[in-house]
This record gives sequence, structure tokens and C-alpha cells, in this order.
Amino acid sequence: MSRAAKFTLAATGLGTAGIIWFVHWAQENDRAAMHRGVERDMEKQRIRQERQAEFEMQKALEQEYLKLQTVHSTTNPESPADQSPGSGS
Repeated sequence: MSRAAKFTLAATGLGTAGIIWFVHWAQENDRAAMHRGVERDMEKQRIRQERQAEFEMQKALEQEYLKLQTVHSTTNPESPADQSPGSGS
């Protein structure tokens, strides 16, 4: 076998091994990136559930406080408290 044939065979073998290694490395990185995405999604869902539970608790507390206290609306324009005596209305 000639020197050029040996060099070509070696270069082809090394090139093939390099390509296989690179493809394997890229697949592992893609798999790891997808797994990080799943972890981020799970964290977002956990935070959303915590916030929803806190919102429900606040809503229940508000209902409990409304049972115990009398609350008057200040946004009602027809309430006598909103009209001042010198306003000319």
C-alpha cells in the first residue's frame, strides 16, 4: 500500500471518528438543554401553584374579614360622603 493511500485511510478514519464524536456531543448537549427546559417549566408551575394558593388564601381571608367588618364603598358617586357642602353641586 502506498504512502498516499495510508494517509488517506488514516485521515478518513480520523475524520469519521471526529464526526461521530461531534454528533454524540451535540446530542448530549441538546438532551441536557431540553432537560433544563423541563426543569424550568416545572419551577414555573410550582411558583404558579404557590401564587394561586396564596391568592385563594387571601380571598378567603377577605371574605372572613367582610363578615366581621362593615365596609362602605368610596367609589359610589351618589354617596353623601363624596359631596362637600361648598362644592356647588
